[in-house]
Amino acid sequence: MLTVDAGRTDAGRRAAASHTAAAATGTMTRQALFTQAGVTATRSVGELLEAAALLHAQPLPAGTRVAVITNAGGAGVLAADACAEAGLTLNPPSPELADDLLAALPAGASAGNPVDATAAVTEDALHTCLERLAGHPAVDAVLVALVPTAVAAATGDDLVRAVTRGPGRRAKPVMVVRLEQDLPVTLLPVSDGEAIPSYAEPQAAARALAHAARRAAWLARPVGTVPDPDDIDTSRAQALADDFLAQRPDGGWLDPRACAELLSCYGIPQQPWAWAEAEDDAVRAAERLRGTDGRVVLKAHWLGLVHKSLQHAVHLDLRDEAQVRTAFQDLRARFEGLMTGVVVQPLAPRGTELFAGVVQDGVFGPLVVFGLGGTATEVLADHAARLAPLTGQDVHDLITAPRCAPLLFGTQGGGPVDLEGLEQVLHKLSRMAMDLPQLAEADFNPILATPGEVTVLDARIRLLPRRPQDPYLRRLR
Repeated sequence: MLTVDAGRTDAGRRAAASHTAAAATGTMTRQALFTQAGVTATRSVGELLEAAALLHAQPLPAGTRVAVITNAGGAGVLAADACAEAGLTLNPPSPELADDLLAALPAGASAGNPVDATAAVTEDALHTCLERLAGHPAVDAVLVALVPTAVAAATGDDLVRAVTRGPGRRAKPVMVVRLEQDLPVTLLPVSDGEAIPSYAEPQAAARALAHAARRAAWLARPVGTVPDPDDIDTSRAQALADDFLAQRPDGGWLDPRACAELLSCYGIPQQPWAWAEAEDDAVRAAERLRGTDGRVVLKAHWLGLVHKSLQHAVHLDLRDEAQVRTAFQDLRARFEGLMTGVVVQPLAPRGTELFAGVVQDGVFGPLVVFGLGGTATEVLADHAARLAPLTGQDVHDLITAPRCAPLLFGTQGGGPVDLEGLEQVLHKLSRMAMDLPQLAEADFNPILATPGEVTVLDARIRLLPRRPQDPYLRRLR
């Protein structure tokens, strides 16, 4: 299936409340749907026709390795740039392949990638080189970039025929770029009713080949299964949601105590914490929760508070009773009439700060978002998203898609984080969203990932009165 992804802008994102809602644009939701359902999404009708021509006429590539051959150096450079910009790979040929190519080409030719066959190349020589490239195991696709030359006109060599002649469809995709071509894309007939797509510019050919490579990768992707964790108390979670909405029929944000209880229903690991409404209670909680280094954190809370850091409602690195009292007094004074209490936690150790959340899409259901966390999550916008329920393959894709992924697998001598623990958190967040249609938004930020464990340091959850969706209306697999 191919589609044009229209309506990609989302001005409503500016009014979003949580980190998850800000990240989960309409474009991100559609991209998640297209990725999971194997839909080839294009940005215009022209791009759709480019991709359709290749997908219809040629086999899918086994990978992204493309060989470019041309009769004009400039056309080869344009084609190579277009392929690289489309995410395709241009590897130089092996010495053996280069020697085979040069043996067939005229003097002055170069056997790199692109292969510059020069304007003196004959139809037979070009055909020979094309077959050698298409038959090589290190090549997944061949792009032939041609320009009309006086030499070919004088000799009568038909370089297009060098591409189209043969027994029919090859085992690998072959495409042509003819810079003088009037139509953006057309099909060149081959024997046995087959055809080879021909494009007027190299960017179109590269885009089409990139779409074909992604299609092949999706077909080769494991289907995956949705796990069924055994440490989940769905009944208690649903009762908590029902009780909250009975008291607040219009819905709203859960307070920290209710958030923690809901996370515990799903066995999601949390940083130890305590709730305190009075200064002395905060001091006692701090004494009880101090970590090995004796430092704690105070976080103010009031109804509707979402981004505590932006409100300067957090005090870090409190080392003794006096500092805890001073911090509590400061929060109470600055948020007088608003603050209902504070959350006391031990200061978290060093680790990688991540972010995970879910937002309910009115059409497609729960969208799980994952990426780099902390205060910069929206600034850096390093996120990936998938629609729930998440399979094991979906979770793997979520973890590996963001630019920050190398941090999770060990860099600069550091070991990998607890990847199994991270996968479990994402699976359980997905399960929570599927179990509770009332869950409008959830924000786990930050999630602290270390080699030994993965822990949610802060969570915000918003419930709204909603009925369950018919799962068959949004089933993708």
